[in-house]
Amino acid sequence: MSVLSAPYMHDEAAAFAHVESILWADGPVCPHCGVIDSAYPLVGVRTKPSKKNPEGKERHGLWKCRECRKQFTVRKGTIFEESHLPLHLWLQAIHLMVSSKKGISSHQLHRVLGITYKSTWFLTHRIRECMRDGALAPFGSNGGAVEVDETFIGKEPGVTKAKNARGGSHKMKVLTLVDRDTKRAKSIVVDDLKKSTLIPILQENIAKEAFVLTDEARQYQGIGAGRVFDAHDWVNHSADEYVRPGHPEVHTNTVEGFYSIFKRGMKGVYQHCGKQHLHRYAAEFDFRYNNRVANGIEDAERGAIALRGAASKRLTYARPNL
Repeated sequence: MSVLSAPYMHDEAAAFAHVESILWADGPVCPHCGVIDSAYPLVGVRTKPSKKNPEGKERHGLWKCRECRKQFTVRKGTIFEESHLPLHLWLQAIHLMVSSKKGISSHQLHRVLGITYKSTWFLTHRIRECMRDGALAPFGSNGGAVEVDETFIGKEPGVTKAKNARGGSHKMKVLTLVDRDTKRAKSIVVDDLKKSTLIPILQENIAKEAFVLTDEARQYQGIGAGRVFDAHDWVNHSADEYVRPGHPEVHTNTVEGFYSIFKRGMKGVYQHCGKQHLHRYAAEFDFRYNNRVANGIEDAERGAIALRGAASKRLTYARPNL
C-alpha cells in the first residue's frame, strides 16, 4: 500500500494518533509542567460555532493534565504549534519533502496540498527546521576518513562581481564534511574561505585523529602531521587528478557526489535562495543524505525521523531565518 494511502495521511484523528506515537513514546507529555503519562484524553470537545462551522469543529488529540489541570495537544512546543493547517496535511508535506531526492518546491507543494503559497513557504521552512541535526559527535572518530570541500551557489548579498573576475568570491559559500565510515554529511554556510575561518570550524566538527582529505586549495595546506589533524592528504584537481595514483583512498569524490545532488536541487528545484535561509536548505539535503537507502533507511522511516525532530523547535513567520 502507498504511504500516502495510510489513514494518518487523510484522517485528522489518525494523524494525531500517529504523531503522538512518535513524539510521546512513553505516554503524553504535558508541555506546561513536564509530567509524563499523567494526562487523560478529552473526547467530543468542539470549537466555538462559526459561519463556516455552525456546530464547531471537533478538537482532535486534546488532553488534560492531572497535575497542573491544563489542556494541551501534541502540537504544543513543536513546529506544528499555532498552525491552522490540519495535521494530516503536515504529514503529507513531510513525506513529500523527505522522499523527494532533490527537494520539492513550495509552489508545487501548494498545488498538491491545495493551500496558499504563503502558507506552504512557511510550512516547508518549519519542516526544514526539524531536519536540522544538532549531533555533537565529531566526524572521523577512531581515525576515520573525512572528506572536506566547499561549493559556491547563488550570489553573496551586497557583493558585486568585478569585471573579468574569476572564482566564486561573489557567490555564497557552503563547506561540507563527509564521514566515509558513518556515511553522513554536514554542511555549514561560511562567509569566506580563509584559513582563519575554516580551520576552527573543522576542529569543532572533526576529531583530531581523523584522516582528512581535501583538494589542493591553499586554505587546507599544512593541517596534517599533528598540526591540526593527525593525517591529511589531497588531490590536485587543477592537474586533472581526481584519485591519487597508487592510493585509491585519496580522493574527494564522495563529497563531490553529495554536491551533485545539492546543486541539482538548489538550481533545478528551488532556483533561488537568500543567504538568511541557506543554512536550512543545506540541512534539508544533509538530512536526506544521512537518512538515505544506502544507510538502511526507507521513505516512511525517514518521515518518522523528521517527526522526532519536530519537538522543541519553533519558528514564527516574522522571524523564519533564526
